[in-house]
Amino acid sequence: MSDYDGFAEAYAAGNETSLENAYYERPATLALAGDVAGRRILDAGCGAGPLSAELLSRGADVSGFDQSAEMLALARRRLGSDVDLRVADLASPLPYPDNTFDDVIASLVLHYLQDWAPPLAELHRILKPGGRLIASVNHPTADYCLERLAGRRPNYFTTYPSPAEWTTGGQTIKVTFWNRPLHAMTDAFTTAGFRLTTLSEPQPLPTAAPLYPDGYPLLTTAPSFLFFVLHAE
Repeated sequence: MSDYDGFAEAYAAGNETSLENAYYERPATLALAGDVAGRRILDAGCGAGPLSAELLSRGADVSGFDQSAEMLALARRRLGSDVDLRVADLASPLPYPDNTFDDVIASLVLHYLQDWAPPLAELHRILKPGGRLIASVNHPTADYCLERLAGRRPNYFTTYPSPAEWTTGGQTIKVTFWNRPLHAMTDAFTTAGFRLTTLSEPQPLPTAAPLYPDGYPLLTTAPSFLFFVLHAE
């Protein structure tokens, strides 16, 4: 996993209003979650807590964890002391009993991991039978197409590291994602005991069009993220 402690404040500030997060990924995830009132939900990789806050406002019983202690401090400030927030690593055993949650939402976190088998097994363990895993990841063609346009020829059918860099709040953020083909994703879910019920490639909210005149047309013609709804069997 990439270390967000060094730029937690800058990343969290950018996440609040960015096209990709505020007008695309978060609304799409919430739409897939539907009516969450009364459901016990784990926000896996909760960051500074913007998704958890939305879920709480819709009546969910929310818990969350993140690898970054600094991100979690921001989440505690936002969500208050009554929400169960823990420092934990998705690549390691999770500090929750079996069959605890109705839903786990893994919002843009799995693509930081090279090996999905252990984390998916853990998420399956802590979900109630029939519970949902709602996951969003980098779209498998997005970075691949950028690599090809840059004159490089990565092998789509392998899982390979993809360093990324962007600037927000005056800070340059460097992370590493792991690209993998679509069939590798669905195979990993199935092997972990999940049944795929929804595969989604949504559009950004139309209200973003005047705010992001350059980025909005790109997102409406080329997906950045891929969304899954899976049920624990």
